[in-house]
Amino acid sequence: MKTRIIVDSTADLVPEIKARVYTVPLTVHFGQEEYIDGVTIDHRTFYEKLVESDVMPTTSQATPSDFIEEFEKARQAGESAVVITLASKFSGTYQSAVIAAADYENICVVDGTSAAMGTGILVELAFRLLDAGMSAEEIADALEKEKKKIVVVALVDTLEYLKRGGRISKTAAFAGGVLNIKPVLSVIDGEIHLLGKARGSKMGNNLLVQEIDKAGGIDFSRPVLLGYSGISDALLLKYIEDSRHIWEGKLKEIRYTTVGSVIGTHAGPGAVVVAFFKNQYNAEQNSSD
Repeated sequence: MKTRIIVDSTADLVPEIKARVYTVPLTVHFGQEEYIDGVTIDHRTFYEKLVESDVMPTTSQATPSDFIEEFEKARQAGESAVVITLASKFSGTYQSAVIAAADYENICVVDGTSAAMGTGILVELAFRLLDAGMSAEEIADALEKEKKKIVVVALVDTLEYLKRGGRISKTAAFAGGVLNIKPVLSVIDGEIHLLGKARGSKMGNNLLVQEIDKAGGIDFSRPVLLGYSGISDALLLKYIEDSRHIWEGKLKEIRYTTVGSVIGTHAGPGAVVVAFFKNQYNAEQNSSD
Protein backbone atom coordinates (compact mmCIF):
# COMPACT_ATOMS: atom_id res chain seq x y z
CA MET A 1 0.00 0.00 0.00
CA LYS A 2 1.40 3.38 -0.98
CA THR A 3 1.83 5.98 1.76
CA ARG A 4 1.46 9.73 1.54
CA ILE A 5 2.81 12.27 4.03
CA ILE A 6 0.34 14.94 5.16
CA VAL A 7 1.44 18.06 7.06
CA ASP A 8 -0.13 21.28 8.24
CA SER A 9 1.02 24.57 6.73
CA THR A 10 3.21 25.52 9.72
CA ALA A 11 5.86 22.97 8.63
CA ASP A 12 8.60 24.93 6.88
CA LEU A 13 10.07 22.82 4.11
CA VAL A 14 12.66 23.06 1.34
CA PRO A 15 11.12 23.06 -2.18
CA GLU A 16 11.89 19.41 -3.05
CA ILE A 17 10.13 18.19 0.13
CA LYS A 18 7.27 20.67 -0.25
CA ALA A 19 6.58 19.25 -3.71
CA ARG A 20 5.97 15.79 -2.20
CA VAL A 21 3.72 16.57 0.77
CA TYR A 22 -0.03 17.10 1.01
CA THR A 23 -0.73 20.22 3.05
CA VAL A 24 -3.65 21.15 5.32
CA PRO A 25 -3.57 24.95 5.76
CA LEU A 26 -4.15 27.04 8.87
CA THR A 27 -5.68 30.52 8.66
CA VAL A 28 -4.21 33.98 9.34
CA HIS A 29 -6.42 36.99 10.11
CA PHE A 30 -5.55 40.68 9.87
CA GLY A 31 -8.62 42.19 11.52
CA GLN A 32 -11.55 41.30 9.26
CA GLU A 33 -9.29 40.05 6.44
CA GLU A 34 -8.84 36.27 6.37
CA TYR A 35 -6.05 34.48 4.51
CA ILE A 36 -5.41 30.78 3.97
CA ASP A 37 -1.78 30.18 4.91
CA GLY A 38 0.30 29.39 1.84
CA VAL A 39 -2.76 29.48 -0.45
CA THR A 40 -4.16 33.03 -0.50
CA ILE A 41 -1.12 34.63 1.15
CA ASP A 42 2.56 33.85 0.56
CA HIS A 43 5.35 34.41 3.07
CA ARG A 44 6.64 37.65 1.57
CA THR A 45 3.19 39.27 1.38
CA PHE A 46 2.52 38.20 4.98
CA TYR A 47 5.69 39.89 6.31
CA GLU A 48 5.02 43.04 4.29
CA LYS A 49 1.55 43.21 5.88
CA LEU A 50 2.95 42.39 9.34
CA VAL A 51 5.34 45.35 9.18
CA GLU A 52 2.85 47.78 7.58
CA SER A 53 -0.40 46.86 9.34
CA ASP A 54 -1.64 48.53 12.51
CA VAL A 55 -3.51 45.31 13.28
CA MET A 56 -1.73 42.42 14.99
CA PRO A 57 -2.56 39.24 13.05
CA THR A 58 -4.19 36.25 14.72
CA THR A 59 -4.18 32.61 13.63
CA SER A 60 -6.75 29.80 13.54
CA GLN A 61 -6.03 26.08 13.75
CA ALA A 62 -6.94 23.60 11.01
CA THR A 63 -10.33 21.94 11.63
CA PRO A 64 -11.23 18.24 11.52
CA SER A 65 -13.09 18.84 8.24
CA ASP A 66 -9.89 20.31 6.71
CA PHE A 67 -8.13 17.03 7.49
CA ILE A 68 -11.08 14.88 6.38
CA GLU A 69 -10.80 16.47 2.93
CA GLU A 70 -7.19 15.22 2.66
CA PHE A 71 -7.93 11.83 4.26
CA GLU A 72 -10.74 11.27 1.77
CA LYS A 73 -8.31 11.87 -1.12
CA ALA A 74 -5.90 9.31 0.38
CA ARG A 75 -8.71 6.75 0.75
CA GLN A 76 -9.89 7.33 -2.84
CA ALA A 77 -6.31 6.78 -4.04
CA GLY A 78 -6.08 3.58 -1.95
CA GLU A 79 -3.20 5.01 0.06
CA SER A 80 -2.32 5.07 3.75
CA ALA A 81 -1.03 8.29 5.34
CA VAL A 82 1.29 9.61 8.01
CA VAL A 83 0.14 12.99 9.35
CA ILE A 84 2.70 15.24 11.05
CA THR A 85 1.42 18.34 12.84
CA LEU A 86 2.91 21.19 14.83
CA ALA A 87 3.12 20.71 18.61
CA SER A 88 -0.20 19.99 20.30
CA LYS A 89 0.94 22.39 23.06
CA PHE A 90 0.91 25.23 20.48
CA SER A 91 -2.31 24.52 18.63
CA GLY A 92 -5.45 22.37 18.48
CA THR A 93 -4.43 21.31 14.95
CA TYR A 94 -3.08 17.95 16.18
CA GLN A 95 -6.37 17.28 18.00
CA SER A 96 -8.30 18.14 14.80
CA ALA A 97 -6.23 15.56 12.89
CA VAL A 98 -6.84 12.90 15.58
CA ILE A 99 -10.61 13.54 15.52
CA ALA A 100 -10.66 13.36 11.72
CA ALA A 101 -8.58 10.15 11.63
CA ALA A 102 -11.02 8.27 13.89
CA ASP A 103 -13.20 7.30 10.91
CA TYR A 104 -10.32 6.14 8.72
CA GLU A 105 -8.06 3.13 8.64
CA ASN A 106 -4.38 3.30 7.73
CA ILE A 107 -3.91 6.89 8.93
CA CYS A 108 -1.28 7.53 11.62
CA VAL A 109 -1.17 10.95 13.29
CA VAL A 110 2.09 12.16 14.86
CA ASP A 111 2.32 15.17 17.20
CA GLY A 112 5.51 16.74 15.84
CA THR A 113 6.09 18.49 19.24
CA SER A 114 7.82 21.31 17.36
CA ALA A 115 7.07 23.98 14.76
CA ALA A 116 8.43 25.61 11.59
CA MET A 117 11.88 24.16 10.72
CA GLY A 118 11.59 21.67 13.62
CA THR A 119 8.57 20.06 12.00
CA GLY A 120 10.30 20.46 8.65
CA ILE A 121 13.21 18.17 9.56
CA LEU A 122 10.84 15.56 11.02
CA VAL A 123 8.89 15.57 7.74
CA GLU A 124 12.14 15.19 5.82
CA LEU A 125 13.12 12.21 7.97
CA ALA A 126 9.67 10.70 7.29
CA PHE A 127 10.43 10.78 3.54
CA ARG A 128 13.80 9.10 4.09
CA LEU A 129 11.99 6.29 5.94
CA LEU A 130 9.28 6.13 3.26
CA ASP A 131 11.91 5.90 0.51
CA ALA A 132 13.59 3.11 2.49
CA GLY A 133 10.36 1.09 2.15
CA MET A 134 8.77 1.51 5.58
CA SER A 135 4.98 1.31 6.02
CA ALA A 136 2.89 4.18 7.44
CA GLU A 137 2.78 2.50 10.85
CA GLU A 138 6.53 1.85 10.91
CA ILE A 139 7.26 5.46 9.90
CA ALA A 140 4.95 6.83 12.62
CA ASP A 141 6.55 4.57 15.26
CA ALA A 142 10.05 5.68 14.23
CA LEU A 143 9.06 9.37 14.25
CA GLU A 144 7.68 9.06 17.80
CA LYS A 145 11.20 8.07 18.94
CA GLU A 146 13.16 10.42 16.69
CA LYS A 147 11.14 13.57 17.46
CA LYS A 148 12.52 13.53 21.02
CA LYS A 149 15.97 14.32 19.60
CA ILE A 150 14.86 17.47 17.75
CA VAL A 151 16.18 20.80 19.01
CA VAL A 152 15.13 24.19 17.64
CA VAL A 153 17.11 27.24 18.75
CA ALA A 154 16.18 30.73 17.60
CA LEU A 155 17.45 34.26 17.96
CA VAL A 156 14.46 36.61 17.82
CA ASP A 157 14.50 40.35 17.29
CA THR A 158 11.88 40.98 20.00
CA LEU A 159 9.64 39.01 22.34
CA GLU A 160 6.76 41.42 21.67
CA TYR A 161 5.01 39.15 19.16
CA LEU A 162 5.23 36.09 21.43
CA LYS A 163 3.84 38.18 24.29
CA ARG A 164 0.92 39.51 22.20
CA GLY A 165 0.10 36.00 21.04
CA GLY A 166 0.09 34.77 24.65
CA ARG A 167 3.00 32.38 24.02
CA ILE A 168 5.19 33.81 26.80
CA SER A 169 4.56 35.83 29.95
CA LYS A 170 4.67 39.64 30.06
CA THR A 171 7.54 39.43 32.56
CA ALA A 172 9.67 37.37 30.15
CA ALA A 173 8.80 39.77 27.31
CA PHE A 174 9.74 42.79 29.41
CA ALA A 175 13.08 41.19 30.28
CA GLY A 176 13.88 40.94 26.57
CA GLY A 177 12.59 44.39 25.67
CA VAL A 178 15.64 46.37 26.74
CA LEU A 179 17.44 48.27 23.97
CA ASN A 180 19.05 46.01 21.36
CA ILE A 181 18.68 42.87 23.49
CA LYS A 182 18.25 39.78 21.34
CA PRO A 183 16.51 36.92 23.15
CA VAL A 184 17.61 33.34 22.40
CA LEU A 185 14.84 30.72 22.63
CA SER A 186 14.57 26.98 22.27
CA VAL A 187 11.62 24.81 21.35
CA ILE A 188 11.93 21.36 22.90
CA ASP A 189 9.01 18.97 23.34
CA GLY A 190 6.48 21.62 22.37
CA GLU A 191 7.61 24.22 24.89
CA ILE A 192 9.31 27.59 24.38
CA HIS A 193 12.20 28.30 26.75
CA LEU A 194 14.02 31.62 27.08
CA LEU A 195 17.68 30.54 27.13
CA GLY A 196 19.44 33.86 27.35
CA LYS A 197 19.73 37.40 26.09
CA ALA A 198 22.49 38.97 24.05
CA ARG A 199 23.25 42.56 23.21
CA GLY A 200 23.26 42.78 19.42
CA SER A 201 23.34 40.18 16.65
CA LYS A 202 27.01 39.19 16.98
CA MET A 203 26.61 38.16 20.63
CA GLY A 204 23.27 36.57 19.75
CA ASN A 205 24.93 34.46 17.06
CA ASN A 206 27.58 33.35 19.57
CA LEU A 207 24.85 32.40 22.04
CA LEU A 208 23.15 30.27 19.36
CA VAL A 209 26.44 28.46 18.75
CA GLN A 210 26.81 27.84 22.51
CA GLU A 211 23.28 26.41 22.73
CA ILE A 212 24.02 23.98 19.88
CA ASP A 213 27.13 22.83 21.80
CA LYS A 214 25.09 22.47 25.02
CA ALA A 215 22.61 20.22 23.24
CA GLY A 216 25.51 17.91 22.38
CA GLY A 217 26.06 19.16 18.84
CA ILE A 218 24.33 18.20 15.60
CA ASP A 219 23.74 14.73 14.20
CA PHE A 220 24.71 15.46 10.60
CA SER A 221 23.43 12.08 9.42
CA ARG A 222 19.90 13.50 9.90
CA PRO A 223 18.25 16.50 8.25
CA VAL A 224 19.38 19.98 9.34
CA LEU A 225 17.43 23.09 8.37
CA LEU A 226 17.94 26.79 9.07
CA GLY A 227 15.40 29.55 8.69
CA TYR A 228 14.63 33.23 8.97
CA SER A 229 11.53 35.35 9.43
CA GLY A 230 10.85 38.58 7.57
CA ILE A 231 11.63 39.75 4.05
CA SER A 232 15.44 39.68 4.14
CA ASP A 233 17.76 36.72 4.81
CA ALA A 234 20.67 39.06 5.74
CA LEU A 235 20.64 38.24 9.48
CA LEU A 236 20.62 34.51 8.75
CA LEU A 237 23.52 34.80 6.29
CA LYS A 238 25.48 36.75 8.94
CA TYR A 239 24.77 33.95 11.45
CA ILE A 240 25.96 31.30 8.95
CA GLU A 241 29.17 33.29 8.48
CA ASP A 242 29.68 33.63 12.26
CA SER A 243 29.11 29.89 12.82
CA ARG A 244 30.97 28.58 9.78
CA HIS A 245 33.10 26.21 11.90
CA ILE A 246 29.96 24.21 12.77
CA TRP A 247 29.03 23.47 9.16
CA GLU A 248 32.33 23.32 7.27
CA GLY A 249 33.12 19.83 6.08
CA LYS A 250 29.86 18.53 7.59
CA LEU A 251 27.22 19.71 5.11
CA LYS A 252 27.45 19.85 1.30
CA GLU A 253 25.17 22.88 1.45
CA ILE A 254 23.50 24.82 4.25
CA ARG A 255 19.81 24.68 3.43
CA TYR A 256 17.42 27.29 4.71
CA THR A 257 13.90 28.57 4.13
CA THR A 258 11.52 31.21 5.48
CA VAL A 259 9.37 30.90 8.59
CA GLY A 260 5.75 30.79 7.43
CA SER A 261 2.86 33.12 8.26
CA VAL A 262 1.39 31.30 11.27
CA ILE A 263 4.65 30.90 13.22
CA GLY A 264 5.80 34.30 11.88
CA THR A 265 2.78 35.86 13.61
CA HIS A 266 4.29 34.78 16.95
CA ALA A 267 8.01 35.13 16.16
CA GLY A 268 7.82 38.45 14.33
CA PRO A 269 10.34 39.52 11.66
CA GLY A 270 14.11 39.31 12.16
CA ALA A 271 14.36 35.81 13.68
CA VAL A 272 17.14 33.32 12.90
CA VAL A 273 16.28 29.64 13.42
CA VAL A 274 18.36 26.43 13.55
CA ALA A 275 16.63 23.02 13.67
CA PHE A 276 18.55 19.79 14.08
CA PHE A 277 18.59 16.32 15.61
CA LYS A 278 20.97 16.36 18.54
CA ASN A 279 23.97 14.10 18.58
CA GLN A 280 22.78 11.53 21.13
CA TYR A 281 26.22 10.28 22.16
CA ASN A 282 27.52 13.81 22.90
CA ALA A 283 24.27 14.79 24.60
CA GLU A 284 24.55 11.79 26.93
CA GLN A 285 28.22 12.59 27.64
CA ASN A 286 27.29 16.22 28.48
CA SER A 287 24.51 15.17 30.85
CA SER A 288 26.80 12.72 32.66
CA ASP A 289 29.67 15.23 33.05
